[in-house]
Amino acid sequence: MIGIAAIGFVALMAVTVFVIPEVSAAIDDSSVDTISSVFILFCTLLVFIMSPAIALFYGGMLRKQSMTSIMAQCLGVMAVAGFIWWAVGYSLALTGDGAVFGGFDALFGNGLSVSEGNGTIPTYEYMMFQGTFAIITSCIVFGATAERVRYSAILVFIALWSILVYAPMAHMVWGGGLIHALADVGLPNIDFAGGTVVHICSGISGVAAAIAIGKRSGKISKGRTHNVPLMFIGCFLLWVGWFGFNCGSAEGFNDIAILTGINTFVASCVSTIVWIVVQYLHVGRVNVTGLCAGVLAGLVGITPGCGYVDPWASVVIGAVAAVVCYFGIIFMRSKSGVDDALDVMGVHGFGGIWGAISVGIFAVTTYGSTEYGGLIEGGVSLLGGQIVSVLITLVYCFVVSFVIMKVIDIVMRRMGRGATMTESEQMIGADTVEHGEPSYVM
Repeated sequence: MIGIAAIGFVALMAVTVFVIPEVSAAIDDSSVDTISSVFILFCTLLVFIMSPAIALFYGGMLRKQSMTSIMAQCLGVMAVAGFIWWAVGYSLALTGDGAVFGGFDALFGNGLSVSEGNGTIPTYEYMMFQGTFAIITSCIVFGATAERVRYSAILVFIALWSILVYAPMAHMVWGGGLIHALADVGLPNIDFAGGTVVHICSGISGVAAAIAIGKRSGKISKGRTHNVPLMFIGCFLLWVGWFGFNCGSAEGFNDIAILTGINTFVASCVSTIVWIVVQYLHVGRVNVTGLCAGVLAGLVGITPGCGYVDPWASVVIGAVAAVVCYFGIIFMRSKSGVDDALDVMGVHGFGGIWGAISVGIFAVTTYGSTEYGGLIEGGVSLLGGQIVSVLITLVYCFVVSFVIMKVIDIVMRRMGRGATMTESEQMIGADTVEHGEPSYVM
């Protein structure tokens, strides 16, 4: 622990002594704000570290035979999704004026600047910050297909999914596309940090992929957390990184960034407390796996509205998110017939749906981050717009994701083996079969 603390201190000093002065010097004479640029850079790093945190969180929840596989998938997905975002994703998502896809103006970073921006941060920095969103969303998806999908299949899936699902969703919501344009017909909708784009999208995409490749073998153990400390560390890093996720979406160091931080903090604490109560009343005990899910439930629930609601509303949003996700997980495991290995839909899908709808109830115009008020301000149209945006997200992401994975499976079968590992391979474990590198030498 002392060594870790020392490394952290040295890293902080390095940032203070070398990075911040260099950033300040580079943008001092530009049109962007220095403090906000440094703040968003810090938030970008926080969001980026959430992706390897997913590997620890997911891996700890699975069998020990799947730890290497999850780490490999995470690293591969980070690289593929990150490169595609820079090359084509950013341009398709956040430039142009198409209904579903954006333009080609910023392909391979064309036209982006390290010193000029929109008055707050450089355009290249904004691209990089949004890129970490694309990466973490991609990493969330493959949790649903864990322990039976082949490594090559998941990488090809994410490559296509990044272009055909994530980029269009980001454009439709944040880039002026179809969902954003619903305001023109009286159905305004807002998503501060990714309720639809990140959480509902990843949740339902994971379900679609899981259905397309089928369930895990009935002969392997399921729902067995093999390493609780690793899972806890992953959850803790996600909790910390989430502040960069939400606060950075204010696109600068301002009062909205502070508001999002308060709401993120309160909602996650409340959801954890409510989860403790619900699980204890339901099964008579509380485990760490459940506690981690409780933390994430509040974080997911508050994400779409963290910059639009009063702190008191985050209490309600976090509390309801805990209940929704708790019973959402139970439904997915026992009633849905879908083998969602790591409760991606239960937490991110259902939590994101509630979070998006809650914006239509609790959003206020007090802080100037939105011109639309929810039900508590007497507005009805925003709630309608939020519901419609949820439905569009569910349908679009499910259909396209299912088709992508199904086509990959068909093509791979014609090449000799499908996207799913055989029953015997699943019993041995992906660590050995796919990577030849078990995480644990017994």
